[in-house]
Order: sequence, then structure tokens, then C-alpha cells
Amino acid sequence: MSIAEAARLILEGGLVAFPTETVYGLGGDATNERAVAAIFEAKGRPQFNPLISHVLGPDEAKRLVRWNDTADRLAARFWPGPLTLVLPRAKESPVALLATAGLDTVAVRAPAHPLAQALIRAVGRPLAAPSANRSGAVSPTRAEHVVQSLGDRVRMILDGGPCQVGLESTVLDLTTAPPTLLRPGGATREAIEAVIGPIAVSDAIPSGDSARKSPGQLASHYAPQRPVRLNASTVAADEGLLAFGPDVPSGARLTLNLSPAGDLGEAAANLFAMLRALDQPPIGRIAVMPIPPTGLGLAINDRLRRAAADDGTGRQR
Repeated sequence: MSIAEAARLILEGGLVAFPTETVYGLGGDATNERAVAAIFEAKGRPQFNPLISHVLGPDEAKRLVRWNDTADRLAARFWPGPLTLVLPRAKESPVALLATAGLDTVAVRAPAHPLAQALIRAVGRPLAAPSANRSGAVSPTRAEHVVQSLGDRVRMILDGGPCQVGLESTVLDLTTAPPTLLRPGGATREAIEAVIGPIAVSDAIPSGDSARKSPGQLASHYAPQRPVRLNASTVAADEGLLAFGPDVPSGARLTLNLSPAGDLGEAAANLFAMLRALDQPPIGRIAVMPIPPTGLGLAINDRLRRAAADDGTGRQR
């Protein structure tokens, strides 16, 4: 299946799953309201949860948002790469209002994966592309994960192999002073602050159906079917253990180690695939060893906390 065929499907209003360096995205024409609506429908995604518009670089982003000097500095350091910038909507921005949840801001990023770049170039329009999975579930880092989660809801899947980063992009709101970290991800807070100085961190989770400025702000998100228990130092016989580092407790039904060497980059790349592998019978619950809350560990812990949150049914995941 070719890039040209994928671009044709998208220009006709269809959906194509494609790899980025973070996770696989469910791509549609960000300027087409019906295509954007199809993304929400395919995922079962709440319409107050905005989508990121994927572009090739700053030149394309400037047609969608009101660019500024801070964005210039960040794009020079991180683009293409796992950093999403939230900026005021440009007056003539073609991005569908549904993609922005009706807000006056647009989230933009330039992915680093060559297949993603080739697809954006071939379409010639920004691509709205949330993670290619049902809403709230574990994000896909391989093509087969997309098949498992979405099935025939997607017209085509471009298989680019495993995602290198394995965590969604960092989302930084540039409409506040100082800029605010809305979602930790593949670009670390430390690296961002080395470029633009101190940033704020949003701990607030919007409630109800109020619009979010960023995806990934739902209390329960990235969640497997089985309950998740965090900061485990011991394990039960019916549990699957998501381990980290060289010292691993014994007794789990199945143990998968994010990084035996304690490398946070390796752990990030393995997180979603290993959560999926443990989310299988006869495992009753997933226990997770502590992850250091520094560097990429900030994003890993964010995903794990949301995976373990109450899913709205009254039970803890």
C-alpha cells in the first residue's frame, strides 16, 4: 500500500493509520469537518477532546496558528519531533472547528517519522491524527495494535514498524506566561526549559464536558482492561508485573521488564506494548514497579496514573 494511495483516501475524506516516532496516529484531513467527525466516531472519542494538527514544519504551522518567537526557538530545537505547541488560531486558519473542540487555539506538531512526513507532503494539508486506538485505551506503538483496537474502522494502515519514542508528544501551551506543560511526553521538561527557561505545569484536569486545550487530559486514559496497581514492591500470583530496573520481585504470573538497565528511554519505548501484552487472561491485575519521576519518567508516570485511575464505573483500574 503506497503513500499515494493513502493520500488519495485522506483527500476523499477517509482515515489512514500511520506511524510517527511517538505512537501510531489515525489520520484524516484536518481541514475537512466530516473527516474530523469520522475520527471522533471511529475512536469513540469525546468531542470536547481536541486533536493535534500534524504539519511538516513552521512554514505550514504559520498558516494555522499565530506563531511567535518562543515557538520559533522551540521548533528549531525540537521539530521535527515529539513536541506539540498550542497557539492562538490564525484568522484564516483552515483547521476544522471540530478538530479544536471549538477553542480559539490550535495544537500543532511536526512528526519526525519519514512515513508521516511523506504522507503529510503527499496530502498537502495538515493531518488531524490522534492515537489510532479506541478512546481511552492503551495507545498503539505497532501496526498490529491498530488492527486489534480499531479493526475495519480504518481504511488503510501504513506499517512503519515499532515506534521509536513510544509515548505521545509533549504538549506545551504557548498562550500563557510562562508557557504551561499540559501533557508530559517525548520531549522532557528539562530539555524544554533549557531552551526557553522555566515553564508552568498544569496539574488541573478539566471536569465534565468542558473543552480541553490538549488531548491526554482525561482522568482515566491510556487504560488496559485489567486494573492497574502502581508502585508495587511485591506481587500476587494472579498479577502480571510491569517491572523496571534490575531488582525485580518474584511471584508474578508473568513479568515484563520495561528496562532491566533502568533506562527511561527504553522504558518509554516499551511502555504501551508491554501494557498490552500483560492485559491478557489469565492475568487478573497489572502491578507496576516505581518509575523515577525525572526526565521521560514524568511522562511515563503520567500515563500510568491515568491508566490506574477510576474509569467512571466506580472501580479503580
